[in-house]
Amino acid sequence: MRSLRGAGPSRVRSMTTLDRYLLREWLKIFGLVMCATMGLLLMQAMYDDFRDLLEEGALVTDVIMYFAVKLPSYFSIVLPLSLLISLLYALGQLHRGNEVTAMRAAGLGVARITRGLWIAGIALSALTWYLNASVIPQSVEASRSLLDTIRFQAEASAASGVDRIGASTGVAFDNQRQNRMWFFNRYSRFADRGYGVTVSELDAQRREKTRLHAREAYFDNGRGCWVFKQGRETWMDPESGEVIRTVAFEDKVVPHFQEDPALMLVFDLKPADLSFFELTRIIEYFTIEDNPKVTPYAVRYFGLLAETFGPLIILSIAIPFAMSGVRVNPAVGVSKSIGFFLLYFLLAKACTALGGRESLSPLWAALIPNLAMLGIGVGLFARMK
Repeated sequence: MRSLRGAGPSRVRSMTTLDRYLLREWLKIFGLVMCATMGLLLMQAMYDDFRDLLEEGALVTDVIMYFAVKLPSYFSIVLPLSLLISLLYALGQLHRGNEVTAMRAAGLGVARITRGLWIAGIALSALTWYLNASVIPQSVEASRSLLDTIRFQAEASAASGVDRIGASTGVAFDNQRQNRMWFFNRYSRFADRGYGVTVSELDAQRREKTRLHAREAYFDNGRGCWVFKQGRETWMDPESGEVIRTVAFEDKVVPHFQEDPALMLVFDLKPADLSFFELTRIIEYFTIEDNPKVTPYAVRYFGLLAETFGPLIILSIAIPFAMSGVRVNPAVGVSKSIGFFLLYFLLAKACTALGGRESLSPLWAALIPNLAMLGIGVGLFARMK
């Protein structure tokens, strides 16, 4: 009988065949789980939103378009879950059929047997990065924009004025870079205008120098600045706070007021409801400022970046438990791996809470759960014989 050592090119070909076989068995389950999970999430979304959309007067085409653009946003949830389930099932099947034992008896190590899966894991990590940085943000923004449009149309038929459509009340924005504080009694996203506007300009010691009141204001994209209507501008002595001069106006263009309305309104939305693009803008804009409101958004931002390592973490934990020794029931390994991912979920929630309270920096709040689980996985994988 010819040994494996002397097989030469024949052995290389058999190893390549092994890679294709293992990938094929895994991909079949992975595809089925992906489709099933996407279908379940879509059904859940339809259960939550379908009736509300119809009650707000959405047409059938609007409903179809809404769920079509929303569907890609589920990939960040579906991909890691599908990878875990498919790995546990596919490798568990090989374990129960004693195929893993035969491979190990032929002199193949665990790393060599699962080489194709690790290559696929690296590809999935790159795919996760691409989805989080491009596809999912566009899906989140497009679905939210479409939903807002449907709601605005419903409000337009019932509202007494355009300023009431899509309105947020009590909007405040502290621009510490230019020492300006803004306040809107009401801001309508539908009209892109603020009503009952007050803007205070401060000196270096944060003392008020001027105050601008206006009935309404809007950002003029053509001029790249804010325009105020029917108001009054007041100058004050920062030392004493006494009014020096006050002037009324009908229309006033302020070229150096260039704040982005989208950033002013961003804190009305939860971090989980914002896209990666929007989170990036927040982090870039508020990096210099010590603004406590931005902390949860920074935690979410770094969490999305850390999700890139998700497929590798899943591989490093699922493989050791799914390919346990022959005397171990595969169900035990599956249970242990699911337990570890429950631990990861709890650790991630705890770190997110600590990051939101500034007990941890946003970067470490995102990294600690992933680094901890990756370290555990690497340790388990290294201990396999």
